[in-house]
Amino acid sequence: MTMFSNVRIAVITLLFSGNAWALECASVPNTEKFFPPSWGIDVANTRYVTPENSQITADNAHQLQLKWAYGLNTQAPRFYPLVTADTIYIGDGENGLVALDRERGCVRWRNTDAAGGAASSIVAARTRFGPTLFFAHREKGVFAIHAASGKTLWQRGTDSEPLPLYSGSPLVADGVIYVPISSQEIGLSMLPFYGCCTTSGGMAALDAETGEQLWYLPTIEEAAQVTGRQLLFVQKWGPSGAPVWSAPTLDRRRGLLFYGTGENYSAPATATSDAIFAIDASTGQRRWVNQFTANDTFNMACVAGGLNCPEQEGPDLDFGAPPLLAQDSQGRELLFVAQKSGAVSALDPATGERVWSQKFGRGGYLGGIHWGLAADIQRGLLYVPVSDYPAGLDLTAAPTPGLYALSLDDGSVQWFAAKDFSEQAQAKLGFWPGLSAGIVAADGVVIAGDLAGQLEAYDALTGAVLWRYTTAQPFTTVNGLEAKGGSIDSHGPLLVDDLLLVSSGYSGVGMKSGNAFLVFQLTKPADAAGPGAR
Repeated sequence: MTMFSNVRIAVITLLFSGNAWALECASVPNTEKFFPPSWGIDVANTRYVTPENSQITADNAHQLQLKWAYGLNTQAPRFYPLVTADTIYIGDGENGLVALDRERGCVRWRNTDAAGGAASSIVAARTRFGPTLFFAHREKGVFAIHAASGKTLWQRGTDSEPLPLYSGSPLVADGVIYVPISSQEIGLSMLPFYGCCTTSGGMAALDAETGEQLWYLPTIEEAAQVTGRQLLFVQKWGPSGAPVWSAPTLDRRRGLLFYGTGENYSAPATATSDAIFAIDASTGQRRWVNQFTANDTFNMACVAGGLNCPEQEGPDLDFGAPPLLAQDSQGRELLFVAQKSGAVSALDPATGERVWSQKFGRGGYLGGIHWGLAADIQRGLLYVPVSDYPAGLDLTAAPTPGLYALSLDDGSVQWFAAKDFSEQAQAKLGFWPGLSAGIVAADGVVIAGDLAGQLEAYDALTGAVLWRYTTAQPFTTVNGLEAKGGSIDSHGPLLVDDLLLVSSGYSGVGMKSGNAFLVFQLTKPADAAGPGAR
């Protein structure tokens, strides 16, 4: 049984749009039910799709075939899609938010108020306006969009920080939008005449009906002070940084919100960088903070060799992967956290104390573990993608890129699916094949995309590769825009019903840029051999 029924097929007309022929749909989106409810599939961030919501399993993953491709108006897609019975909502660069027909990929509506595109997952909730979409624009804050018409209902940011960057995915629950806050100073630090740095990361709570800020908690509560000078007249400031750039996790039973932070941008370092926060979800008050890496001061000037790089340059070991709340085989509820260092730990969610900890790979500022874990509670497994891209830490250590399956009980390795990073493999693929993007699990299968543009389905119990598709290639698109895939990073793939959705292309540090949004579908075995499929 699928999540949706009575899918409506739109009437299609062909209209000229810009430099491409774009299919336009003459119907309104079905807004009865949306999937997924959050970036993490659920508020616990397990990234696990139940059989009720996905038909894709270990037995049929090899039957996936490309259904259609859409050419995006950006070389750095950074949205996570939202799906209804007949519509897929995506971020399309300067075209803003776009509602696509699920069957054909034609455009139902565009909202260009959000030009620059959604920089987060797109999620939905019922408000007084009706079904409402929410997402974060990196500079403009949170948008609320009418799901049926595409009309902007409101747009809000936080006034609690002067230079906020909305880099993480909001979590909408119980009428509240929890918004991770980073800082634009991470990029401004590259300017030699900029006095770095004074701002902090944080977590904001907004009213889902109005966008009104309910509370705000900075990750650094003390005000920045002048700490020195450079170029004779440019003041240096600190402390700063400790951004929050990934989705929070909600523990309804304890009334807690969990999230991770990144490095300090400038000295002095604080006890809240590279840490896990637990706060009261209703008030924003701190319950506990557990720091994993002390004295980590780093900003983008360090990558560019700029003057604002701290004297004691840190390794930049953020918590980019959201905390994951799940039960082990003994029924203990644990909070699983993973860092760009390659470390994975299980914490007591009530106190933050470590229950167990393991380390995989050598880590670095592109991971280690970068964007996200997944868990299969029924099988007792935690799935851990490792990038180990050769940048950042001591490169004499051996990299171990690939996918690990750990016991939820003690972190012991149940299997490891290694990626081939030999010179020959990299020459063939064109890039490092580490797993940086978030992954997603379903019944007996784990789906992961790598930095070389490969999309793979793994057997959840053995790690065997069941299906592979090379996305770093040109595509004929439904909207007529020239498209080519590239590195798969950030939010990663999504499973829903008989579909697999993924954005291919991410123009990060040295990565393979691209602009392909791809929709795969289960087919009959005789039809499953499409171009690019293994």
